[in-house]
Amino acid sequence: MGNTVMKGNVRKVRRLYNDKVIAGFAGGTADAFTLFELFERKLELHQGHLTKAAVELAKDWRTDRMLRKLEALLAVADENSSLIITGNGDVIQPENDLIAIGSGGAYAQAAARALLENTEMSARDITEKALNIASDICIYTNHNFNFEELSSKS
Repeated sequence: MGNTVMKGNVRKVRRLYNDKVIAGFAGGTADAFTLFELFERKLELHQGHLTKAAVELAKDWRTDRMLRKLEALLAVADENSSLIITGNGDVIQPENDLIAIGSGGAYAQAAARALLENTEMSARDITEKALNIASDICIYTNHNFNFEELSSKS
């Protein structure tokens, strides 16, 4: 509300589709929960196919009069890919599979990219360090982190 952080401890990351997909959000909390629910339905409909579910959600989000008013971004991932879904109908597969959204997202992404390219740190350690850097820089980003991990197909 204004300059006050009202959701400092909200859990912004959750597992979907029998724990095979991780989804996170930036933006309005109520809007994001609505989108999580819709995205999970799309995952069920498309038997867990992440890209197909993301594209179908993005289409609905862009064309449905009620959904168009929702203000949030979704970051979703399974063991094969990572995507950002926007209300403009965009489904973005970021470079290096580095996803960062929200007010501190650009700081976290820059820090993660530097660490990825210049260290041998694990994905978990890079994530934690990048989030701490973003939290130190961005006044709207806090140090309350929840980590979820998926094994990747190599």
